[in-house]
Amino acid sequence: MTYNETLTYLYEQLPMFQKVGAAGFKKGLGNTEALVAAMGHPERRFRAVHVAGTNGKGSSSNLLAAVLQAAGYRVGLYTSPHLREFTERIRLNGQELPADYLVNWVAKWRPLFDEIEPSFFEMCVALAYCYFADSQVDIAIVEVGLGGRLDSTNIITPLVSLITNISFDHQALLGNTLPEIAAEKAGIIKPGVPAIVSQSQPEVLSVFEKVAREAAAPLTFADQQYQVELAVPTRPESTSQLLNISRSGAEYLEKLELSLIGEYQLLNVPGVLAVLDELRQQGFSIPETAVREGFRHTRKLTGFRGRWTVLGQRPLVICDTGHNEAGLRLVMAQLSRIPKQQLHIVLGVVNDKDVTKMLTLLPTEAMYYFCQANIPRALPATELAQRAAAVGLHGTAYGPVMAAVRAARAAATAEDVVFIGGSTFVVAEVEELYSE
Repeated sequence: MTYNETLTYLYEQLPMFQKVGAAGFKKGLGNTEALVAAMGHPERRFRAVHVAGTNGKGSSSNLLAAVLQAAGYRVGLYTSPHLREFTERIRLNGQELPADYLVNWVAKWRPLFDEIEPSFFEMCVALAYCYFADSQVDIAIVEVGLGGRLDSTNIITPLVSLITNISFDHQALLGNTLPEIAAEKAGIIKPGVPAIVSQSQPEVLSVFEKVAREAAAPLTFADQQYQVELAVPTRPESTSQLLNISRSGAEYLEKLELSLIGEYQLLNVPGVLAVLDELRQQGFSIPETAVREGFRHTRKLTGFRGRWTVLGQRPLVICDTGHNEAGLRLVMAQLSRIPKQQLHIVLGVVNDKDVTKMLTLLPTEAMYYFCQANIPRALPATELAQRAAAVGLHGTAYGPVMAAVRAARAAATAEDVVFIGGSTFVVAEVEELYSE
């Protein structure tokens, strides 16, 4: 098969959670274990960091990969979903999975897939693990897809596990309370393997303590060790932010430049630094210069896109992939502090979220441009407009993402702000994102 035929096979033959929702999610690790067993257990042939959490796991994974690359290591990075191209999910030192590797891998193992009938995500994990093993990576950063305990990635025994934070998302699959969701995320904690939690949240702290105690896994709440604050206020048009970081009350890193500029990144930094500390204790050489270079050049080193990205000035145009209650709350708080005459919001969501709860977090004074991403899960723009109107948000339904983006840009004056978001899949279709 050609590359495009291979992608068509992946998408059409196998369920894909990102496109169809819960129907594409298979609980249990049996299929993944059967795949890697037939493939010679590639997951045992590389060292890894495993990263779970509701929000922040993608940013934390990319920060870790960037720092380790800057330290001179050969680094694999597995994240999901992709924005534009499937090969973005699997990277080696920032370079996407080669198309010919994908084509040859699918051709080689297609009889096995016909026998086991794995989900799309189970195949993706097996593919990543084979590629990392074949590429002889020094270390791989592996981001959980959904949950943790039953996520397909959870067949590795990592050097250290990182859990970023816990908030409401995918309740139908993970549980309806924060402790239930935390228990699923805590499922990546392995016997004797150090576990780090970025944020000590009172509602779920005891869940992690219990799981870690039962697994005899050393547990660290990173925000109790690291304190992070802005060195100077970040201007809306800035492409980086400066941080002052203390460790156990003492100055640690002054004026650390971070190229990821969402204010919510300050919540991710303690967990990243604690993981780097743990890796140092396990023999990795990660000097301060590598930390500074990795933080300063994350997007360049790993190809990371879509988190609080400034796409234009006058009007200021920003996109962000935050798509659940906690993520949107932080994004809207940062937006509210930007001086502007009028806020224009290009908004699209998927149909299996708590849409009404998300809409109630949005400002009623903004002008809305409702859209729908080109995936089956997208809530139709007209229905989104109706549901938004019911909670006092008013605008126009445009359908395609770029039609809504163009309308918002045309309506905005130089002193206005245009925000594009509500879903990863909306941001993925913003053309400017790929020329920044």
